[in-house]
Amino acid sequence: MSTALIVGVASQDGSYLAEFLLAKNYTVIGTTRAAGDDLTYLSPLASRLTLATADLADPPGLADLVRKYHPDEIYNLAAMSVPIASWDKAYLTGQITGLGPVALLEAVRHHSPQSRFFQATSREIFGPVASHIATEQTPIHPENPYAAAKAYAHFMTRIYRQYNHLFAVSGLLFNHESPRRPLSFVTRKITRAAASKQRVHLWDLDSPRDRGFAKEYVEAMWLMLQNKQPKDYVIATGDTHTIAEICNIAYSRVGLNYKDYVVLDPPPVPVSADSVRGDNSAIRNDLGWFPKTGFKQLIELMVDSDLEKNLD
Repeated sequence: MSTALIVGVASQDGSYLAEFLLAKNYTVIGTTRAAGDDLTYLSPLASRLTLATADLADPPGLADLVRKYHPDEIYNLAAMSVPIASWDKAYLTGQITGLGPVALLEAVRHHSPQSRFFQATSREIFGPVASHIATEQTPIHPENPYAAAKAYAHFMTRIYRQYNHLFAVSGLLFNHESPRRPLSFVTRKITRAAASKQRVHLWDLDSPRDRGFAKEYVEAMWLMLQNKQPKDYVIATGDTHTIAEICNIAYSRVGLNYKDYVVLDPPPVPVSADSVRGDNSAIRNDLGWFPKTGFKQLIELMVDSDLEKNLD
């Protein structure tokens, strides 16, 4: 029986990954923060999941955790994860999102070098892409503190793989959504407003993004750690959709015209409208992974979930 350590298990991705691994009979240890995390999505797993307190800003604590469990697989899904908020918390973002993964890699190097390590890297590291298509070879050009921190962690993961000979990989994750997406993200903000038949305040409607289903993306993470050789992959759908499309699908699901419910406000910081989609051909060809849930189906699934929450 394999053992997996999920750093950030209470998150959208962490909870889906815990479910996925438990279904494969893994022993799963998941970390939460001392300040407390919302454990709503973990409650059905409580009897089968071991929780531990950990913080990416506490290298000795991370080392103790790795030394104690010697996990076969480690998934780092924790981060200061909202790009816009990172402008106001640039130092903390660098400490948690950039240096935190290095603390984990150091713990692996010293205490469990046989562990396979997955780092969740964001498509934000690419910044604008002239071809509008990002691959594993696309130059990295971050344009906000969050992206810069993720880029640092990405490069360090590669360095630990090359020079310390660890099985350490980065998943270049494009946007991925689900009913478990926090309300701070625009997709969930829209679906909750639509389910409540309320207005939603947005910064723009034209920003296109490559968005997939988080529940499917965690399978790609797992497949990367089953690979024969450590290798980074883009995890994406290959398609982009605008905020207006999300609004149209969400409000149409409840019989409303989104144009009557959207209020446009000026953005608090510069917002990129560059259309960049991910090329998933490498992971599709090597590991057989591809997205199965269509964009319209995904947004409707999120609205339906928010409708159920409103009835509870």
